[in-house]
Amino acid sequence: MEQVAVPGFLSLTIAIVVFFLGSGVNKAIDPLRNWNIPEAVTGGLLAALATLLIYRVFGIAISFDLGARDLLLLYFFTGIGLNARLADLKAGGWPLVILLGLTIAYLILQNLIALGSAALLQLPDGMAPLLGSISLIGGHGTTIAWAPILTQRFGLANAMEVGVASATLGLIVASLVGGPVAGLLIKRYKLSGKPNEAPVVGLPQGKLRPQNDDLDHFTLLRTILVLNVAVLIGYGVDAFLTEIGVRLPLFVACLMVAIVLTNIVPRILPRLAWPTRTRALALISDLSLNIFLAMSLMSMQLWTLGGLGPALVVVIGLQTLAAVLYMLFVVFPAMGRNYDAAVISAGFSGISLGATPTAIANMTAVTKTHGPSPVAFIILPLVSAFFIDIVNALVIGFMVR
Repeated sequence: MEQVAVPGFLSLTIAIVVFFLGSGVNKAIDPLRNWNIPEAVTGGLLAALATLLIYRVFGIAISFDLGARDLLLLYFFTGIGLNARLADLKAGGWPLVILLGLTIAYLILQNLIALGSAALLQLPDGMAPLLGSISLIGGHGTTIAWAPILTQRFGLANAMEVGVASATLGLIVASLVGGPVAGLLIKRYKLSGKPNEAPVVGLPQGKLRPQNDDLDHFTLLRTILVLNVAVLIGYGVDAFLTEIGVRLPLFVACLMVAIVLTNIVPRILPRLAWPTRTRALALISDLSLNIFLAMSLMSMQLWTLGGLGPALVVVIGLQTLAAVLYMLFVVFPAMGRNYDAAVISAGFSGISLGATPTAIANMTAVTKTHGPSPVAFIILPLVSAFFIDIVNALVIGFMVR
């Protein structure tokens, strides 16, 4: 088997091409656009299928250097934090608590489904956690961290392969179901965002540029400078937290730093042009998210899913069905049956089956068409990227002891 490693700069360039490919396909196929499927998802999945075809036909395994992807993730979440005004944080207080409770309840339900499916299909001991919150709510990072422990505890030789395959399938499904669920809810209940609300991520589709718009090279560079300063402080905060034994994803530290800065600096320096809710910040955040997602999906090595048997597909199918029903009949009503609830329901597919960037991409695709939802973009990342990781670690520890 020949291995081909694509270097970082070329990987980034290919990701941009992949995004434009997905945008073109979405424009040509109305259902993809109507179902709010993100362009990066369409292009990334097509690219992943292309590498699978190359693997099957020519025996070449293609891998991509994803170094640039990590920086884009920091830019994106820092941008989310810079948009988090104190009024939004206050408005998101009770909804955040509700969403956290719903997510914890679903985490338990997801593991019960995994345990029941593993017993029904007579899978080896220790396999159930890999088909539950380790790989789905936890994603690839949690899977990689826990797979060696499961291998040692239960003697599962293929724990890593099963976990990564489950996480990969979950990521694909999460990218495809969130938009249609939100579209269904928005159409059924005739919902829309506030027309005068500034965008959080991405610019609205089909809108002409306002004549008083100040989007130019100066505002873009100023926004990038603020982002870079917040990221640099985030690195310092992350290093401090690591030193005292608190380990969190780096983007969580950057997100928290940005939230603090955006609620302090404009008060101290009111004459300073701050990028909160500007078109420049929305544009940079959208660009970072789309290229991040394109790189994540195009780099999936789908051939690793082969040979794992139909059991994996059955379990992921059951998990997907449970997630969709939960979004429709639990998350949407509990979050208020309004437009914000529909957007959060789209993002919940990323929480339950994929990853936080997938959740945000689904919400972005919805809000570009139907209007902004600032509260959704504040509370969902805090739940999916911070609080739920702590709860998930406790639940996983109980399952594998």
